Amino acid sequence: MAAFCYPLFLLLYMTTEANVQVPARGDQLAVIGEFITGAAQSAGLNKRAIYQVQTAVDEACANIIYHAYAYEGQGPIELRCECRQNDFVVTITDYGTPFDPDSVATPDINAGLDERKEGGLGTYLMRCLMDEVRYQFTGAANILTMVKHIRAER
Repeated sequence: MAAFCYPLFLLLYMTTEANVQVPARGDQLAVIGEFITGAAQSAGLNKRAIYQVQTAVDEACANIIYHAYAYEGQGPIELRCECRQNDFVVTITDYGTPFDPDSVATPDINAGLDERKEGGLGTYLMRCLMDEVRYQFTGAANILTMVKHIRAER
C-alpha cells in the first residue's frame, strides 16, 4: 500500500477535517508527523500545543507499528484531524492486535530507572500531553481519539 500525504498547502485551508492513511511502518512516522503538524497549524494551535499533539500522535503510531502490527507493516494507520468547536480532535484507527490503554498501570515516574517496570510510559505521556484520550475496540478496529482544547490557542 502506497503512502498518501496531503500537500501542506491543502492543510492550510482545512475547514473541519483532514485525513491520511499510511502503511504501518516506521518510515511513515515522518509522513504522519508532517500531516499532524500541518493540520494542527491550520487549526490555529500554538507551537507548544502543536509539539504536544505531534509527540502524542508519534507515540501512539509507534505503538501501533511495533505492537499492534508487530513491526510487520501488515496494515494501515488511518488518521483524521477535525476541528470541533474549540477542540482539535485526532482519531487514529488501526486493524492490528487490540490494546486497551486503561489496562496499563500508571508508571511510577519517581522510581529509579532500575526500579521501574517496563511499559506504560507512552500511554502516560499521551495522557499528560493531551486533554482527553479515549480508546475503543469495535471488533475489527482499534480507535484512539485524542483531543487538544484550542480555546486559549486562538
